Order: sequence, then structure tokens, then C-alpha cells
Amino acid sequence: MSVFCGIDWAEDHHDVAVVDEEGKLLAKRRISDDAEGHRLLLEVLAEYDDRATALVPVAIETSHGLLVAALRAAGRLIYAINPMAASRYRDRHAVSRKKSDHGDAVVLANILRTDKASHRPLPAHSELSQAITVLARAQQDAVWNYQQLSNQLRSHLREYFPAALIAFQHLQGGLTRGDARAVLAIASTPGKAIRLSRSQLRAALKRGGRQRGIDADAERIQDVFRAEYLRHTPMVEEAMGLQMLALLRQLDAACKAADELAESLQVRFREHPDAHIVTSFPGLSDLAGARVLAEIGDDRSYFTSARALKAYAGSAPVTRASGKVRIVTHRVVKNRRLASCGYVWTLTALRASPGARAHYKRRREVGDRHSSAQRNLFNKLLGQLHHCLQTRQTYNESRAFSQPAQALAA
Repeated sequence: MSVFCGIDWAEDHHDVAVVDEEGKLLAKRRISDDAEGHRLLLEVLAEYDDRATALVPVAIETSHGLLVAALRAAGRLIYAINPMAASRYRDRHAVSRKKSDHGDAVVLANILRTDKASHRPLPAHSELSQAITVLARAQQDAVWNYQQLSNQLRSHLREYFPAALIAFQHLQGGLTRGDARAVLAIASTPGKAIRLSRSQLRAALKRGGRQRGIDADAERIQDVFRAEYLRHTPMVEEAMGLQMLALLRQLDAACKAADELAESLQVRFREHPDAHIVTSFPGLSDLAGARVLAEIGDDRSYFTSARALKAYAGSAPVTRASGKVRIVTHRVVKNRRLASCGYVWTLTALRASPGARAHYKRRREVGDRHSSAQRNLFNKLLGQLHHCLQTRQTYNESRAFSQPAQALAA
């Protein structure tokens, strides 16, 4: 007899429902979100587990958390059901649109009973791969955080201290650079900036990590600070300077967190057996490669084909057809982290790979816009990466962009 389990999870408790292959409710429980609750859940499932064949599969509306981790550690298949999909299934059981936690657990169990083949269990990634995923996503979040803080700081400086923007606008990285932040720490207002000597500016640039061109840049920054600009009244200027310092401290912390996480991520990534394959591709450094590996994992049975990986990344187009209308467009539902990595990957590959540049140029010549041509290149590189990971071989430029190889990863 086939048995299926659904869990409607919450912060402090979870509702569990177990149904058989006919949809009959066999058991229901409300368990706490702690070790005792997990023990009770295992007791319920143990009544229906057939150790000779398989453990009872579980459907739940999340892929994270200690409960999911504990169930996966036991070798049980976990199906993470999209909450929107679960909501649509709920309407099949109650047209009145009534809702309860127990009812949601029953709905989740019935999703596996009726449509298990349409859903996929969570992949069996290695522990190292899961650790890389945690670090990569944390580092990416830290980067996004300091970019947001940098934009806030830039907007604030424009309100009262435009000279600070002029002083660092030509530098790659802008206000997120260590030397720019070190100078702003001692030049919080135009009044303080004007009084800075070249030796003070040189010292600040050194504290920020600058190693070359210090004397020339100190002279240039001093000239910029001492030029004529519109000013607020002294008290308002001082208040805005204090606000800037508060933003600067947040930006310093975010930049430091991103750097520390990047260092730890690259160390872990180099330990992975797939690292040399991933970084053999043009445009993928240790950091970018780690982000890509973090999103695709190392369970090679999860993406059964290159097409599945491309759809997951959003690089493959999607077709909507109804009657005489047929529209082919880019995917909106995708792994946005992997898509973001793909944008950076392809830009770098255009500089590092003649084959990638030629492919991009051909797509532009046939009428693709820049974003479409770049997405098509990402689509091709993903297909090649899938092939190399499956066959355990490194990237080969001549084979990747030769005419026969185009059919493989198109």
C-alpha cells in the first residue's frame, strides 16, 4: 500500500497528515517545532514505512529549515511544493475556499498521491555542495546589500557634498572602494574636507588599501575638495555629515562581510571535485564559479538534460500558444541568482573567449538585441557546462565553438 505525507509548517508548530493511495486519511497530528515534535513525526511515519521498499515521501511548502534537514538526513524523499501551486490544489477540494492548517496538510499529501510524477524531490547534493550554496548566497546577499547602501550614500552625498562624488567617480567601484570610504571617514562635510592637508589624504588612502599613485591622487582630491560649490548652512551641513557617517559605517560592515564571505566561499569551492571543470570555462573565476555551482549543485541526476538546466536558469525561451496565437519570450520564472551569475559570466566571457565573441556577434547580426544575444550565449555556455560536468571533462575552446559542437549545446 502506498502512503503519502503532507506537512503544513509554521514557526512554532506543524500539522501532519498521512493518506493512503485511495485518499483516505490515515493519521493526523500537530507537532511542535523542536526535537520532541520531530520524534513524534518519525513515530507517525514509522507506522507506515516499508523499510524493504521505501520510506513515506513528504510534501511540504519549503525546502529549508531544520525539519526538512532532519528528514532529508534520514534518506526520506522531500517534495518542496510551491505555495502558489498548493493554493490551486486547495480549490479542487473546497469550492467554498475554506482553509485550515490541517486541511492544507491533507492537500499536500494528496498532491503526492495524485501528481507525484509532476513534482520532483529535493536533490541529493553533497554536504560540501550545500555549504557552498549557503556561503555563495550569503556573499551574494552581502554584495547586493552594499550596493544598495552605496546607492543610498551616493544619493545623500549629492544632497550636500557633491565634491565627494566628483573625487571618486572615475574609480572602479566608486564609494565601495576602501580608499574612498577611508577618505569620507575624515571628510564628512565640505567644511572638514577643505581643511584636509595632502599628508592627511595620503594617510587615508593608504589606510584604505591604495598602493600606487597616492601622491597624485591626494593632490587631485584636495583640489576637488577646495573648488567652489553650493553649501548648506553650517548646522544643517553638520547634521547631514553625521547621517553620512552612519551610512558609511553600515557600508563598511557590508563590504567587510562580503569580503570575508568571498574568501571563505573560494576556499570551500576549491575543495570541490567539480571546481576545476567549472573554472575551466571562460569568464568563471573561483568566485563566479562558486556561485554557479551553488545554484546547480552536484547531484548530476537532478538535471536530466541540458534543456532542464537552461529552463531552471531562465536562459531558454518559453512558448505560449493558444489557437492562432504563438508567442516566444524570455522566462520570468527562473532561478534569479543563477540568472544574475549568467549576466556577469557572459560579459566576462565576451572578453576572454574568441568563440563567445563570435557567437554573440552572429546573434546580433541576425537581429537579436544585446540582452537577447547575451541570454543566448548564456544558454549555450550552460549547455556546454552541463555536458562537461556529466562527462567529467574540462572546457575546450576549439570544440565548444566548432560547427559540430554547436548542435550539442545550442
